[in-house]
Amino acid sequence: MKENANVVTVRDLMAEFADLTGLDPPSARPRRYLWTDAYAVCNYLELFRRTGDAAYRDLVLRLVDQVHHTLGRHRDDDPRTGWISGLPDEEGEAHPTRGGLRIGKSLPERRPDEPFDERLEWDRDGQYYHYLTKWMHALNRVGRVTGDPVYTRWAAELAKAAHAAFTYTLPSGGKRMYWKMSIDLSRPLVPAMGQHDPLDGFVTYSELQAAAGGIDLSVEIADMAGICRGGSLATDDPLGIGGLLFDAWRIVELMDRGGFAYEDLPASVLDAALAGLVAFAGGRTLQYPAESRLAFRELGLAIGLAGAGVLVERVRENPDLLGRAEALMEYVPLAERIERFWMDKRSREASTWGQNREINMVMLATSLAPGEFLSI
Repeated sequence: MKENANVVTVRDLMAEFADLTGLDPPSARPRRYLWTDAYAVCNYLELFRRTGDAAYRDLVLRLVDQVHHTLGRHRDDDPRTGWISGLPDEEGEAHPTRGGLRIGKSLPERRPDEPFDERLEWDRDGQYYHYLTKWMHALNRVGRVTGDPVYTRWAAELAKAAHAAFTYTLPSGGKRMYWKMSIDLSRPLVPAMGQHDPLDGFVTYSELQAAAGGIDLSVEIADMAGICRGGSLATDDPLGIGGLLFDAWRIVELMDRGGFAYEDLPASVLDAALAGLVAFAGGRTLQYPAESRLAFRELGLAIGLAGAGVLVERVRENPDLLGRAEALMEYVPLAERIERFWMDKRSREASTWGQNREINMVMLATSLAPGEFLSI
C-alpha cells in the first residue's frame, strides 16, 4: 500500500514540476536548472519503469533536449550566442555537452572586471562540477534504459570537457580542482575545491567507463584518484553525507561487476559517512521547525540512506565492509522521519520550502522512489 501511495505522490510531484518549469506543456522558454533536472530525469525514468507508461519516457527525452538547448547554449541576456562550446550549430547538435552545461542561475556570471561578492556569487551563473557529474549520471541512466548509446557518449564527452577545465596542475606536479567555472570554462569563478568533488568525479567517471564502450576515461580516473588521496571526506552536512552514501553504493556495485582497482576506497567512504551520521543524528536539526530547515539537504541524506539495505546485501561476503554497512542500518529510520516531515503540507508552507520549491519537490520524489537514481 505504501509503495503504491509513493508512486502516486511521485507522479503528482513530477507533474507539478513539469508544469512549473515549462516541460509539460512545453514552453518556448523553459526554466531549466541542472541539478534539479538531473534528479528529475531519474524520477521520470523510475515512473516509466514502474508504470510502463511511455509518456514518462517521452518526458525524459524532452527534458534532456531542453537542458541541452537551454543550458548548453548562451543565456538570452548574454551578447554571445550559440553553443557555449563554440561549436557550429550542426556540430553542437551532435555534441551538446562538449562545452559543459550552465548551472541555470538567475543572474549572469561575474564579469572578469567585477569584484567577487560571496553573497551574489550564489545567484550567478557559471558551471559547477558537482552539477555536471549529476547530469553525467542522469545521461548514463537514459542510455541504459533506452538502449541508445548516444546518451552515455554525451555523458563521457561531458566528463572529458569538465575534467579538462576544472582540474589544474600544481607547481609540485599534483593536481587540484576549481569549484566553479565561467560559462565558457575559460576561467575559475571560485578557485576553492569542493570537498567531495574529486570523489564524485572519480566514481562517476568509473561508472561511465564501465558503460561507455570505447570511450577511455582511464587518465581522468587516475587524476581523480590522485586528488582524492589524503583528503578528508568527513562532514556533518546531510546532503554531503547522502552524497558519500551514493558514492559508496556505486563503488560497491562497480566492485560487484569486477574490474574496480581501488578496493580500499569504500571503507574510507563508509567511515566518513558513518562519522557524519553520528554527528548529524546527535544534533538537533530534525527538531527544528520547517522555517529553520532546508528540505533538499535533508532529502539528500534520505536518498543516500535508501540504498543501505541493498548495500548490506552486496557486501555480505566482504567482512571488512559488512560491519560498516550494517552500522548504517541504525540510521535508516532518519530517512523516513525526514520524508514524513516534508510530506506534511504544513511543513511545505514554510518559506524555506517555497524558496527552493522545485529542487525540494524533485528530491522528495527521488527519496520516495529512488530506484533509477540509485542505479548505474
